[in-house]
Amino acid sequence: MSKTTTSRPHDAAIVEMLRDDPDFASEYLEAAFEEVDQPGGRETLLTALRRVAEARGMTQVAKAAGIQRESLYRALSPKGNPTIKTLLAVMQATGLKLGVHRG
Repeated sequence: MSKTTTSRPHDAAIVEMLRDDPDFASEYLEAAFEEVDQPGGRETLLTALRRVAEARGMTQVAKAAGIQRESLYRALSPKGNPTIKTLLAVMQATGLKLGVHRG
């Protein structure tokens, strides 16, 4: 008898963890912000923010941020280029704040 394992895509697992643990969401985004100057860091940050939005419910985040859902998906895609207004609105809609730390 073979042992059956259940697997799920990495993105789905991350989104579930973000949904279940709000503290993980802030640590996850903080780590992504710290890497933003590295090669691929900008895309990583947008992906991280998108996963946090997905964990909170993309439709609800878009509505709270005052953005069309499709526009939010585009803005948070790896090739997206969200405005600071969009970035701050999404952060607020997900219950997070952008901070500044001396490096």
